[in-house]
Amino acid sequence: MSKNLEVAVLLDFYGEMLTEKQRDLIDLYYNEDLSLGEIAQHQKITRQGVRDSIKRGEEFLYELEEKLGLLKTYRETQQTFQTIRDLSAEIYRICDRYKYSVDVIRDSQKILEIAEKHLD
Repeated sequence: MSKNLEVAVLLDFYGEMLTEKQRDLIDLYYNEDLSLGEIAQHQKITRQGVRDSIKRGEEFLYELEEKLGLLKTYRETQQTFQTIRDLSAEIYRICDRYKYSVDVIRDSQKILEIAEKHLD
């Protein structure tokens, strides 16, 4: 994943832990794609001040992820539900094709629905 996307996702997870100013500057830089100069002009601070604040905010976001691991856990959970969904769909397909147990078909469909709900 590119650094820009990684920081934007970390901001979604941990943005409330930053100062309002850091959160706003990182949002403008990564999500709104403004340059440091544009942000500096808009915020009426120096370009270097914008850069320093963004860098401190980035470091804090990465530190939070290293300590708390919310993004890692989220990604692992999404992958688990993806696997559950895929396996459930395969069980359903095989049972339906070969006319196995109606109970297995019904239960695999329920599992599939639950996994789909958590992936959306």
